[in-house]
Amino acid sequence: MPSLHTTAVHAGHIAPKPGQPSNPPIVTATGWSHPEMEALDAALGSVEAGYVYARNAAPTQEAFEAAVQALEGGAGAVAFASGMAALHAALLCALDPGPVAAASGGRPPPRKIVAATELYGATQTLVKHLAALSGASVLWVDIRDLGAVGTALRAEPAGGVLLFEIISNPLCRVADARALAALAGAAGARSVVDSTFTTPYLIQPLALGAGYVVHSATKYLGGHGDVLGGVAVAAQGEDAEALRRTRAQLGSNLSPFDGYLALRGLRTLPLRVREQNRNALGLAQWLAAHPRVARVYYPGLLEDEGRARAAAQLRPGHFGAMLAFDLAGAGRAEVFACLERLRVIQRIASLGDVATLAAYPAHASHRALTPQQRAALGIGEGCIRISAGIEDLDDLIADLAWALAA
Repeated sequence: MPSLHTTAVHAGHIAPKPGQPSNPPIVTATGWSHPEMEALDAALGSVEAGYVYARNAAPTQEAFEAAVQALEGGAGAVAFASGMAALHAALLCALDPGPVAAASGGRPPPRKIVAATELYGATQTLVKHLAALSGASVLWVDIRDLGAVGTALRAEPAGGVLLFEIISNPLCRVADARALAALAGAAGARSVVDSTFTTPYLIQPLALGAGYVVHSATKYLGGHGDVLGGVAVAAQGEDAEALRRTRAQLGSNLSPFDGYLALRGLRTLPLRVREQNRNALGLAQWLAAHPRVARVYYPGLLEDEGRARAAAQLRPGHFGAMLAFDLAGAGRAEVFACLERLRVIQRIASLGDVATLAAYPAHASHRALTPQQRAALGIGEGCIRISAGIEDLDDLIADLAWALAA
């Protein structure tokens, strides 16, 4: 009989029994044992052969990955510790020259990133950082100008990566995902789509020809403001495997607790996003008629320049749950005063929560840009971004009415 010291260490393992749990359990193990060394050897060589170390694969995270893959399609989904980690890995894999380098005697060929000018501020910083490290050139383009995108993709060096968001942050300008994926494919480039704003409920970019789709699971997928995570889905099997290898090398794994919460949140994604879209449209229409609002940015408005593109590719009757507006004649002080009067809408620099959130892009999402750079993108000092939640629309309107009354 082992001593109490030994028993305390080894007792308590769960023996498998018939039956399937209603939800995948939270498995916190970092390592797995195998009864035969040959089985352990196989697991060390391939995650398909079994679990061996949590940095390579783990069951709770894989349950979340399987759910995202089912919603997005593609060959495989890989979960990460944050949306930025997922995007980082997708860009690294998309930039990998692969067989091109082998054909050139192992010398890495010149590489290129064609990136939308209206990317999330932290994404712009990441692109510049990766370019500096890898020697890749960066061509910034208006992603709605298909002629300019095509010209950039055809410019030397050939191939490369096309990076864009379908609905931009924060001004909700709409890109044509199918046309952009086709342009990238014709130029021998890989397309990486950040679909955080749109979610698989509104659009599946891989079905339109994209090579990778990336989400910050912190936002709509998790949906309750209690998860930090990201996920990348690849259209091709070898690219999904490359994402897994890159994650293991970087150590940017999603935790089992966040994996569990993200999967639980994902279960209600269609219900939440449907209500958030309805509230966003109602808020946009109300704000457009308010005398203190100079302009509203929302593709669901009839006068919005992106409405036709949104209607052509998003789920019918849905235009996203994000909107922004310019407070007339306002700068930082006036915006701060307005936001501080909010009582229901929360001042949180995030999005995709069940609660409605307000943010000031000039000091949050696009803080790293200079005022001149923000102005060039159309982001004024009076711009306020709203992430619509699932509260009663009348309560949200009353809250904004009070905030704008001062």
